[in-house]
Amino acid sequence: MMTPLLSPATLLVHGGITRSQFAETAEALFLTSGFVYDSAEQAAATFAGTVEHYQYSRFGNPTIAMLEARLAALEGAEACRATASGMAAVHAALLCQLKAGDRVVASRALFGSCHWIVSTLLPRYGIRTEFVDCADLDAWREALIEPAQLVLLETPSNPMLEIIDLAAVAGLAHRAGALVVVDNVFATPLLQKPLALGADIVVYSATKHLDGQGRVLGGAVLGTKSWIENTLQPFIRNTGPALSPFNAWVLIKGMETLALRVQAASAVAARIADFLTGRTEVEQVWYPFRADHPQEQLARAQMKGGGTVVSFAVVGGRSAAFATLDALRLIAISNNLGDTKSLATHPATTTHMRIGEAERARLGITESVIRLSVGLEDPGDLEADLEQALAAGRLAHAAD
Repeated sequence: MMTPLLSPATLLVHGGITRSQFAETAEALFLTSGFVYDSAEQAAATFAGTVEHYQYSRFGNPTIAMLEARLAALEGAEACRATASGMAAVHAALLCQLKAGDRVVASRALFGSCHWIVSTLLPRYGIRTEFVDCADLDAWREALIEPAQLVLLETPSNPMLEIIDLAAVAGLAHRAGALVVVDNVFATPLLQKPLALGADIVVYSATKHLDGQGRVLGGAVLGTKSWIENTLQPFIRNTGPALSPFNAWVLIKGMETLALRVQAASAVAARIADFLTGRTEVEQVWYPFRADHPQEQLARAQMKGGGTVVSFAVVGGRSAAFATLDALRLIAISNNLGDTKSLATHPATTTHMRIGEAERARLGITESVIRLSVGLEDPGDLEADLEQALAAGRLAHAAD
């Protein structure tokens, strides 16, 4: 790991580089499934853990190790393990440390697949789970009076951009005996540092901003060296959610521009939020750094920027939302986010469809809500596209 005295922008270019004997400039791609040994004795010692030597790319790979070192340096974590996807990261971070009889307290505002793990998968293994309204500190206090082993949350939340007081919840969780796992994908490691605010483990879908160009899947789990090596690594090693070396290499190259992309897209997202607020077709806009966001002060206290995602509700429900999405010419309809291309989706029928109507209603994910991931296009072009699309949505609503 490189010195934390280097700035994030520098770490994103130089962090974790390990050059081969050929002294290449760009990070090398070690596209191999296995590795050879000088002797049978070396192989035996490698498997016994008495010497350091790569064994198999499911366990470790030089290209993947560079990605892990770079992300750990950026996050300020002692160690990192990469996984095949963001959901593989969340699944591994939870299941590696839970057992029957344990208790998990989770924010109700979770990505749909994360919600399914807590609501459906964990109870199958005899793990008790409880959801908490994420912004309600009193609800967190009540839920964490009873001992717990793990707390799972995301902030800002997907898609309604609710903010959780990380320091306060982490304090409550630790008093209850729980480790805190934070999905930091919306904020990225550039805009929010959960470990510095009391979290124990951070997870990412590297598919999003870390790649940022819609090319590969990937995930990451970060924490202390002891926890990564003794708790997480045996689970990953034996269950196999391995990231491919090629995907790791793509992510490494994507990270080189992460600071530039997040800064630029966040600035445009803030402008788009202001633009949408002035439209008669829009009922409400959610963006963490706007003065009308109910948790703006908290967002500014624990984040360095408002992020690249804007959510808004159109007048007219599903028909107007669908008509708006269908009329977009520049912005693409996609459930991904954090891309250089601006992407929009209808969470109620895509990312959060399977959590159920009642749960969506409780989270405020109505049929009118559209989530917009802002990319790197010219902001004037994005505003023009949204203007004509919103007009189409207005006409569809008038025709109902």
